[in-house]
Amino acid sequence: MEHSRKKSQSHIVKTAGQPGKGPVKVWMIEDNHAFRNTVSRLLNQTEDIRCTQVFPACEDAIALLQAGAPADVLLLDVELPGMNGIDGLRKIKAVSPATRVIMLTVFENHERVFRAICAGASGYLLKTSPFDRIVESVHQVMAGGSPMSPRVATSVLDMFTRMAGPKTDFGLSEREREVLELMKEGLTKKEIAGQLSLSFHTVDDYLRNIYAKLHVHSQAGAVAKAMKHELF
Repeated sequence: MEHSRKKSQSHIVKTAGQPGKGPVKVWMIEDNHAFRNTVSRLLNQTEDIRCTQVFPACEDAIALLQAGAPADVLLLDVELPGMNGIDGLRKIKAVSPATRVIMLTVFENHERVFRAICAGASGYLLKTSPFDRIVESVHQVMAGGSPMSPRVATSVLDMFTRMAGPKTDFGLSEREREVLELMKEGLTKKEIAGQLSLSFHTVDDYLRNIYAKLHVHSQAGAVAKAMKHELF
């Protein structure tokens, strides 16, 4: 972990994501005391990230969000005492839709991955991921990306291939389909705007329309549902 931290810090200075807006505010919900303290301590040693709140369970975090406390990114354990991570995710997104949530798990599970993505998760990582991968994922979700551990991503693709449902276009326009295609390739909103010669705000409008038509809440959810219904 220490080696990963040193490696990550030199990388992070170059990839800091929000100039002029201050560090990214990260919360963490994790019942393993040692893992929680290690990750939060290392996050606070990263130049452009601050882990401002840590919790052993979902309930207190949700109460603080309801009180108006801000969180840019939330690292959320799947297995938790009391309210589990996926049920907590639904409540978190209902209270604070702008908060990006990255799920953390000790093993990949097709059903849980599917439920988390549909509930609005922006990313899904194994806890065995190197620390610099966690930091990179925080930057990715802030840029509109959907980070996943390679094994999890493979599981997702396999699962949606098996679960492919009947074709429907969901009323997507040609331009919305183009934006969705670029989302599938992993481009951020800024990169999509450049690729299609559109403004950032126009792309943002297209994304909102896509989410509404597909009945999802995140880029990962939109891509997953598009794959399930063979929109590509």
